[in-house]
This record gives sequence, C-alpha cells and structure tokens, in this order.
Amino acid sequence: MGRHTLFALLLVIGLVRAVGSGADLRWLVPLVLATATWYVVGTAWRATFVTAGAGPWWLLGLTLLWGGLVVVSPDFVWVAFALWLLSVHLMAFPLAVVYSVLVLAVVIGVQVELGTHPAGAILGPSIGCLVALAASRGEQLLAQEAVERQQLVDRLVATQEEMVVLHDDLTRTQRESGALAERTRLSRDIHDTLAQGFSSILLLARAGAQRDDLAQLHTLLRQIEETAGENLEESRRVVNALTPAALEGSGLSAALSRLVASMSGETGIVADFTADGPEVHLATAQEVALLRVAQSALANVRQHSGANRVMVTLTTAPDQVRLDVADDGAGFDAAGWESAVPLPAARGGYGLRSMRERLRDLGGDLVVESAPGDGTVLGAHLPLTVAGATQESGRRG
Repeated sequence: MGRHTLFALLLVIGLVRAVGSGADLRWLVPLVLATATWYVVGTAWRATFVTAGAGPWWLLGLTLLWGGLVVVSPDFVWVAFALWLLSVHLMAFPLAVVYSVLVLAVVIGVQVELGTHPAGAILGPSIGCLVALAASRGEQLLAQEAVERQQLVDRLVATQEEMVVLHDDLTRTQRESGALAERTRLSRDIHDTLAQGFSSILLLARAGAQRDDLAQLHTLLRQIEETAGENLEESRRVVNALTPAALEGSGLSAALSRLVASMSGETGIVADFTADGPEVHLATAQEVALLRVAQSALANVRQHSGANRVMVTLTTAPDQVRLDVADDGAGFDAAGWESAVPLPAARGGYGLRSMRERLRDLGGDLVVESAPGDGTVLGAHLPLTVAGATQESGRRG
C-alpha cells in the first residue's frame, strides 16, 4: 500500500508542477491517464503477472510511459523513486540493480540538462536510488522471512498433530499390549492353579470310585474337600492378582515343602523336597513364578508320567536361584517337543511353554531334559539380580 500511495503522490506532484510550468496538455493528460491506468491494471493483476513471469514486462511498459512523461515535462523525473522500489519486487535482485542503474542514468541526464550542479545531479539521484533499493530489498527479505517463519510454524503444527496421533496410537498399543499381557498372566495362573486343582479333584474322585472301603472313601472325600477349598481360595487371589496363598506368611522353601508333602499324601508317589544353599529374599514375581512352575510340573508328574518317585530341589547360587523337578516316570520326546510348533492347550504342551514364558519374562529360562522311558527333569532358573532380589543367610520370616 505504501508503494502505491507514493507512486500516486509523485505522479500528482509531477502533474501539478508540469501544468504550472506550461507543459503541453495535449500530451500531458493522455500520458498521465495512460500511466495511471497501466499502474492500476498492473496492481490489480500483479499476482497473475508475477505467476506468469510478466512482471518485468509490465514494469518495462510503465517505464516507457514514465519516459514519455519526462519528455513532456522534466517534473516527472522523481517518479523514478517509485520505479526503483517496484523493480526489486518484480525482478531478480541483480536484474533490478541493472534496471535501477539505467533509470538512474536517465534521471541524472535530465538533471544535468536542467542545469543542476553536477554534484547535486549525481549525488541526489544516486542516494535516492540506493535508499529505494535498500528499503525495497529489506522489505522483500522481511516478507520472505515472514513466509519462512509461517511455513516453519505450519510444519511445527503439523508435526505436533502427527505426534498427537502417534501418541494416541502408542497409548492404544500399550493399552492393548497390557491387556494381552494380563490375559496371558491370568491364563498361566489359571492353568498352573485352578486347572491343576481340578485335575487333582478329578483323579481323587476316580480313585474313590474304585474303592469300597468306607474309611478310604472318607479320606478321599476329605482330600477332595481340602483341594477344592484351596483352589477356591486361589481362584479369588488370581482374580484379584494377589500373592498366591501358599506364599503368604512363609518363604518359597516352606511353600514348596508343603506342596511336595501334599502331592505325596494325595497320590502315594514318593516325593521329596531339598533346599540347597542359604534362604534368599526373592521378589514376589520371582517367588510366584517358581511356585507356579513347581505346581505345574508336579501336576504333569501326577497326570502323565506314571512315576513312583519325584525329587524337587531348590538351589541358591551367588547369582541365581534354581528349581529342579526330576521324576522316574515314562518321560517323553523332549527334542521333538522343543522343535514342534506351539500346540493348542487342548492337545497338550501348554504347561511347559507357559512355564518357560513366565520365567523368560523375568530374565530366566526353563530347561527340559527327557526321553521316552528315562523320566523327566525340569530345570527352572532366575537371576537374583532381577527385580532386586537380595540374599540372606537366615530363614525368611
């Protein structure tokens, strides 16, 4: 807007001075009107001209009209200041400098012809040209900086929106991952506790169906009642994601000892438990994992091995705790099981895979050694450094 006002003001001043100096109106008025019209049309269509690359040609036409006005009256010579301002916006800067020098030469020539002192004729227009170029270039650079700043802001806003979308996706993924992990944990707990408990009840019931002795039946019924009660309590704790009842008020060794004694009493299988090494304080997740492994392993011995004897050993080393469950049963093809694709729970193999996944989640692992007719050894180990386990020499209270 400032450039347009300046051009109009310089054109009006030149017109007034030209009329006052007696310029030929027959040429003056048509040229002024043509110049004003050309300028207005170019201003209105400037975006189209610039896009089409016609800006310099429009400026050339305006310059020729200005030259005609200068021929009619030298009073229009200072309209050149507006032309210098326009050149930077319509041409590449080097070309605008060349154009401005040519226009400056015309202005200086007119001033010399009018009798102006040579110093004033050169210095005045030159300073005016430099000021116009500097001001216009500065305005152009500021406009470019503003455009770049706006583009940067737009990119930042777009990036922020993308980050919001990514954050929402990440939150949803974490939520889904958490839900899947929780379902997996519950699946393991149900398999290692409730499913094994129901299996024990089923085996006891089947054993009772083959006995006629009333005292033995009462014993079996009492065992069924105790097993059902323990599993009912365990089911409540699984649902509430609390510590297994077997671990409350005692350490892992005591819980394993009771588990082994219970199995021996219910099945008649000779079962022994040995604790090798000092008692340690384990993280709750570690104790739960080892207890679940023992429960699931003993349930497999009871249901599938046909073993007469089973040994459960808890060994504490400086850097890890190890649980071994060994039986003298029928065994199975451990190498084939390791290489097989994970099977659905209904077809078997879920318990061993569940044990291994539970241990690996805590930085440990499960080793299975078995062959048909040679019994089975399960070795579960967890590092003592995981989850902040600390060693003690005394018993855990």
